[in-house]
Amino acid sequence: MKKPLLATEFLDRARRHYGDKEAVLATTGERYTYDELGERADGFSAALRARGVEKGDRVAVLDPNTHYHLEAAYGAMQIGAIHTPLNYRLVPSDFEYILDDAGVKAIYADYEYAEKIDAIRDDVPTETFVTNDPDAVESDGEWESFDEVIAESTEYDRPEMDEDEIITINYTSGTTGDPKGVCRTHRTETLHAYLVTAHQEIRDDDVYLWTLPMFHVNGWGHVFAVTGAGARHVCTRGVDAASIFEAIREEGVSYLCAAPTVLNMLLDYHREHDPETVGDNPVRVATAGAAPPEATIRTVEDEFGWYLKHVYGATETGPLITTSDARRFFDQDDPARFAVKKRQGIGYIGTEVRVVDEDGEDVPHDGETIGEIVVRGNQVMDGYWEKPEETDEAFNDRVEGYYHTGDLATVDENGMINIQDRKKDIIISGGENISSIELEDTLFDHETVADVAVIPAPSEKWGETPKAFVVPTSGDPESPGVTSDDLVQFCRERIATYKVPGEIEFVAELPKTATGKIQKYELREREWEEEGRMVGEG
Repeated sequence: MKKPLLATEFLDRARRHYGDKEAVLATTGERYTYDELGERADGFSAALRARGVEKGDRVAVLDPNTHYHLEAAYGAMQIGAIHTPLNYRLVPSDFEYILDDAGVKAIYADYEYAEKIDAIRDDVPTETFVTNDPDAVESDGEWESFDEVIAESTEYDRPEMDEDEIITINYTSGTTGDPKGVCRTHRTETLHAYLVTAHQEIRDDDVYLWTLPMFHVNGWGHVFAVTGAGARHVCTRGVDAASIFEAIREEGVSYLCAAPTVLNMLLDYHREHDPETVGDNPVRVATAGAAPPEATIRTVEDEFGWYLKHVYGATETGPLITTSDARRFFDQDDPARFAVKKRQGIGYIGTEVRVVDEDGEDVPHDGETIGEIVVRGNQVMDGYWEKPEETDEAFNDRVEGYYHTGDLATVDENGMINIQDRKKDIIISGGENISSIELEDTLFDHETVADVAVIPAPSEKWGETPKAFVVPTSGDPESPGVTSDDLVQFCRERIATYKVPGEIEFVAELPKTATGKIQKYELREREWEEEGRMVGEG
């Protein structure tokens, strides 16, 4: 028989079987059972319906990793509205574009970020504005209290829903122009959550610590997978090393996600303070994208006593499509395992991951020949929101019917992929995608900048960080007429903080081809010559 795959089923299951069990430890110290979490989500569903939100309308959520995000997301999805999570690191102009592009009808925004929405609320189609603390928001417009609106009623009619209907839109970071809305259906969200449950070994006795942003591809599917398993969510308001170790000890955290940046933060804190690294449960940690250095993995496993899983994907792919946790290819007691764990790994169950050349043919599995990673699987997006041409290009560039990631990799004899470089000029710093083009355009707006090229440079803290090579209008790098600090501040006033260059170097000229195209490859090669490859692996 065929049963529709619906994203709402995850909370339904948790309420059905784990209603009286603890679901969430809030950042404010309250503890909610799944019955209580579900009732609060019901209240938000009823409040949205009372304010005219219908099935298919977009509801944005701008929140750090608090219980409000979970309640708002499920509250929206229960009435068939499309959950649209927002990156809280963006600036008001970014929010204006996304809210307008998606036609967002209602938004829940945490008090810490609501003023960013206030700055553009008259220029977007959004009609309903809800926050968790209206008194903390300095605003000329009205913000309703989340806790007050959910107390109005918990009665609502859940509409008929189909598994192929869109239920979430996750916006990319706009690395090649304006951000694109990645459309995910009930089916893609559900099957991705099933895959995460299997490969990340999520069980009902897990205690999951939210260090990964919930906005980031719905927190890699853990919004669904952890909830559906009936496990516990431990919420946070950002990443703090001391708090992470404390939560692990006091709450018995068994699972968390940590970008290489976060792992480095934990290593630094551990070296200085030597905290206990395990509580009542063994700990496993997932890291994604560019692999951390072998020394980091070794410390995490041998000194912390944690088990590390390295996974890989993109916003468009669910995100997770590969894992290095292939235990028949390494011995957990053998130091040689780190070489395996640094790879992006093999495809998830039911996921076809290929590395192809310019003609769309699979590269040899020799660990040397480089091609582009393409993928198809049930967790891959259906397309971009109202962008059919971009969707067609993403799925049909080298190989028809596969999503093209833009990442360049090799494949070894066991079919494990290993990323070498990036097809597009994307910088991934601390888990965030940064467009070198956007940063270059920003710097070009400064009157003292004649030419500029931005590349990823190695960073112990962030994996990689933007570095700008600037040709000053004076023509003299020794007397550029502006300081690096001036240009950094210029960028801070115009783009999100995480996109600001970590370093600026003044140069007399940039390496160019005969036709005038900047040869970024030469700049990257120079910056990464001590690293062995040109992706940020610390």
